Amino acid sequence: MSLDLVRSTALQAAQAAGAILKEKLGKLSSIDYKGAFNLVTEADKASEAEVIRIIREQFPDHQILGEESGAHKSSAKQRWLIDPLDGTTNYAHSYPFFSVSIGFEDDGEMLLGMVFNPVSNELFHAERGKGAFLNESKIKVSKQSKLAESLLATGFPPDSKRAAHSNMIEFQTLTDLCHGVRRDGSAALDMCFVAAGRLDGFWEFKLSPWDLAAGLVILREAGGSVSDPTGKEFDLNSGHVLATNSLIHEEVRIALEQCKSQAASH
Repeated sequence: MSLDLVRSTALQAAQAAGAILKEKLGKLSSIDYKGAFNLVTEADKASEAEVIRIIREQFPDHQILGEESGAHKSSAKQRWLIDPLDGTTNYAHSYPFFSVSIGFEDDGEMLLGMVFNPVSNELFHAERGKGAFLNESKIKVSKQSKLAESLLATGFPPDSKRAAHSNMIEFQTLTDLCHGVRRDGSAALDMCFVAAGRLDGFWEFKLSPWDLAAGLVILREAGGSVSDPTGKEFDLNSGHVLATNSLIHEEVRIALEQCKSQAASH
């Protein structure tokens, strides 16, 4: 299997899906719900269908895990992880912070990530061992070594109003410890912004593998660190992530650990 073909297929799929999202932006005929809180639009579905169609043209036997269509299983060791519209709530309100996220793994190892914001025309991409890029320019994480001087990002689960662990204590605590915490609504782009040095760190709970797969490769190739918020080895299936420029990782981890103890006492 040629990783060059994987890369070109991912690029074609990301750009085609991005064109669909851009064309439908502000023109949605309806907005539906997956459960009580999680939005889904016709754009999510059309974007994912196009990504899958393009992948299937080149790799008909590969496994696919898509946010909207679920798992397409096979005996192949290769798998594509697709979020056709990361930031659906933003998109539904025409807030221009959303992305197409495509990750590729072979035998459980993430090898390639591509995250595309069609509004800004920013394509973040990386292959394992080859560095991370924003369009054609190589990117690296920031050199900020102090949490107090850092800019962070986080997000909240769709059911945060009812969730026992809502992330609100962490949000308030970290906001007081750094220059600020942004909540922009696309985990994939947040990961890429850490990779590009625009943010120094990001954490979130209750995410899905398709939210993180592509950003994981990009951040690691940019020199960042990714772990469980407790500091344990990162598990793509756990949904909990701490991603930083490496230099502030331990400070953020300690702060989150203290928040966990505080939440348990309430």
